[in-house]
Amino acid sequence: MKISAAALRAVAAFALLGAPGLGAGAAAASDFYAGKTINFIIGADAAGGYDVYARVIARHLSQFIPGAPVVVPQNMPGAGSEKAAAYLYRVAPRDGTTIGALFPGAIIDPLLQKRAAGQFDPTKFGYLASASSEPRVCATGPSSKITTFAQAMTEKTVIGATQTGGATSDYAYMTRNATGAKLDIVSGYKGTAAILLAVERGEAEGLCGIDWSSLKTERPQWVRNNTAHILLQAAPEPNAELDAMHVPNLLSFVKDDLDRKAVSLVTSQQIFSRPYVAPPGVPAQQAKILRDGFAAVLHDPKFLADAAATRLSIAPVPGERLQQVVSQLYATSGDVVQRARQLIASPDVRK
Repeated sequence: MKISAAALRAVAAFALLGAPGLGAGAAAASDFYAGKTINFIIGADAAGGYDVYARVIARHLSQFIPGAPVVVPQNMPGAGSEKAAAYLYRVAPRDGTTIGALFPGAIIDPLLQKRAAGQFDPTKFGYLASASSEPRVCATGPSSKITTFAQAMTEKTVIGATQTGGATSDYAYMTRNATGAKLDIVSGYKGTAAILLAVERGEAEGLCGIDWSSLKTERPQWVRNNTAHILLQAAPEPNAELDAMHVPNLLSFVKDDLDRKAVSLVTSQQIFSRPYVAPPGVPAQQAKILRDGFAAVLHDPKFLADAAATRLSIAPVPGERLQQVVSQLYATSGDVVQRARQLIASPDVRK
């Protein structure tokens, strides 16, 4: 039986439409974002380091998403990014039109503090990328008499911090509890920008748990003029720049073996210093488009030039790696987790 040319064309078109990843299915995936808006939820206050990073990325991300959607940054601060994390987990659309920038503390908090337990499961977010993997530091301002951590071990040092759950709170208490340093921690500041202003006003002498790149971005003159005193670096691995400045690692002051393991657990979150996530359940095609878009923008020369002009440190970590690290964190043994919870807890929480 002879099949007509028209019939052959119809069969071919039908086969193409039905083939996985081809035809209309692939076109629909690549055109999904055309004419759409991606809401980029930033779980931090405006003008802080996390906000600056997210907004610079948002300026470039659209061109790396097929369909060139409009990317709109929106601040949603609160509870160390846990408000934004809960929104992404429970409320945000799961179609790939909402993404988030979270503090690493929000990702590790359900493990260490359980304050956010039940609100969201960090292992179920779709991890898109991290803009950097970097150390956090303890630093005092230009007018502080405390210029080394050895001094802070024996002399009172007033340290500003946010509420429990924020990095500046967790790292200040962890540093004090693991080393015995004489840190007088004043909590309740809204964010790093507010703490740095407090240091300049003389209300506090310094802070702990600020990302090294954030300090360089928010107070470049302190770093440029060598007037800030970098007391400690806290990171899974030493930082070459801080090593060259002879800044000691927090672990060098921690003597107890369990405490060292607990400190290492807390600082492991810095592998994802600037994490970007999608809500759980985003379709695989949209999730891949977003992950590929972040990978492209974080290596783009124009973005990197913009980041350098804004004094942002970029050391990308792919989303696949973040997904693996978070899963490993949540498999940590119970005694180490329990000790880490004790180290980062304020006296009020421990009561």
